[in-house]
Amino acid sequence: MQEPDKHDGSPTALQLFLVFTKIGLTSFGGGLSGWILRELVQTRAWLSEEDFLSGLALAQAFPGVNVVNLAIWLGYRLRGTWGALVSMVGIIVPAAFVVIGLAAVFASLSAFPLTHLVLDGVGAAAVGLSLSMGILAAQRTARKGTIPVVIMVVSFIAVGVLRLSMPLVVVVLGPVSVAVAYRKLSHA
Repeated sequence: MQEPDKHDGSPTALQLFLVFTKIGLTSFGGGLSGWILRELVQTRAWLSEEDFLSGLALAQAFPGVNVVNLAIWLGYRLRGTWGALVSMVGIIVPAAFVVIGLAAVFASLSAFPLTHLVLDGVGAAAVGLSLSMGILAAQRTARKGTIPVVIMVVSFIAVGVLRLSMPLVVVVLGPVSVAVAYRKLSHA
């Protein structure tokens, strides 16, 4: 794969590292992708919303931790191989040290009910950020036509309501989505 073209608005490797470190240290759980969107697309305008959502879709399709996959993809998209490397290190390493420290603190505080209430609040915030990302992606999908909306709704029903295996849904609906996108591109 060829390195992406650099342009004047590209962040430096150090800027990528610092942004992903900040996100990794200040965000929790499923809300990370929402913070990445806000930081890279809305605040810094390093990427378009469409580029971000494409990267998010790829990150979710690859094996591994979605947010790490996303950091690698976005880092690569913005700064090539070095960008991918520093983005991955930034999102993982500093946060890992904090998690180790928090685990030690939590072990000593786990007997107190307030500790569990705080964690419930953090969990609710992460769910809210994930929902926000889902709504944004749904709005974006709705602008692309009826068939993508149908695929999105069928996916939601299959996984969320019928509790079908996500890999099964991806194996069945993934090729359908690719075929629809390909057909749309070839007729454009």
